[in-house]
Amino acid sequence: MIPVCEPTLGPLESANVQKAMASGWISSAGEFLDRFENEFPKKVGAQYGVAVCNGTVALHLALKAAGIKEGDEVILPGFTIISTAIAVKYCGATPVFVDVDPDHWTIDVNQIEAAISPRTKAILSVTMYGHPSNYKVIDSIKQKHSLIWIEDAAEGHASTVNGMGLAHQPDLTTYSFYANKIVTTGEGGMVCTNSSELFDRCRYLKNLAFSLRGPRNYIHQEIGFNYRMTNLQAAIGCAQMDRMPELAEARRNNARIYQQAFSVISDFVSVQKEAIWAKSMYWMFGLTINKNCCLQRDELMAKLKLAGVDTRPFFFPMNRQPALQLDFDLPVSDFLGARGFYVPSSSHLSSTDIQMVCETTISLVRGASSFA
Repeated sequence: MIPVCEPTLGPLESANVQKAMASGWISSAGEFLDRFENEFPKKVGAQYGVAVCNGTVALHLALKAAGIKEGDEVILPGFTIISTAIAVKYCGATPVFVDVDPDHWTIDVNQIEAAISPRTKAILSVTMYGHPSNYKVIDSIKQKHSLIWIEDAAEGHASTVNGMGLAHQPDLTTYSFYANKIVTTGEGGMVCTNSSELFDRCRYLKNLAFSLRGPRNYIHQEIGFNYRMTNLQAAIGCAQMDRMPELAEARRNNARIYQQAFSVISDFVSVQKEAIWAKSMYWMFGLTINKNCCLQRDELMAKLKLAGVDTRPFFFPMNRQPALQLDFDLPVSDFLGARGFYVPSSSHLSSTDIQMVCETTISLVRGASSFA
């Protein structure tokens, strides 16, 4: 079985972990944690970074630092992972969903202003499968309506907008370091910002609201969170961070091969397009099954699995989530949720494996269509 995605780990990661263990600093302080928080933000376009224990709490921390509270509304894309929506719910706020762009699968910026109400406090856009949101338009809307802008860049470590890292423009940008991300710490996340005030607010809230200055007296003025990352996790993260250009380019190379191969069945499947202003990291390479294809998405995935190719369906759209008690139409999000899936995308995927994925997928799609 060719797995859909695996971490790409090597001797540098192992050596860093051994060094952290030997130092005795294995919890929420240490050399590697300091380095990770100092260097990763610079690589993605920000001055400051606050490392946390996963990407979901990075979103929650960013929203809390921005002052999002009960009664507020936050505008999100309907096509995303549920982490973005539940982070808003954690704050007692209401997620307001708009549809996504059919080419790039990110928030449809033409629908944002119609969703703004007197209760709207923020826009939470999402880098989808490595493709960033439309920064120029979102920034214009943010400025016009005096909103907070947060980009969930969990899937876009090395992605860029007009040649700049994704954390250069939003008020806050969040990252995930889950096992299948370009840079992994096993579990982990980070909030990046160029605001010293938001940086301090994140640092304060993530560590049980201990005072940032003066002695630790165990007197707390606010309810904080235990969202700390460990030095052991950061040890892996530093090694991965040093290899980020290599790991990201491998994903882009996977995408180039897939794009060329699947062009021969473009009547039956479509792929995510890349905007001229964006450089996608192609965290995962996704396909959508067109309506004239004779195989349904789940049927094709089942046949690929029998052939030794692991896949995953796209995210189930937020406008249909039982947990959110929602059920309304967002045509593009609904289409992607019903017809999209991604193929193996690991950074160390071999050319033989990619060829097998391509040939098997093409054969199955063409075979079904020839009998239609």
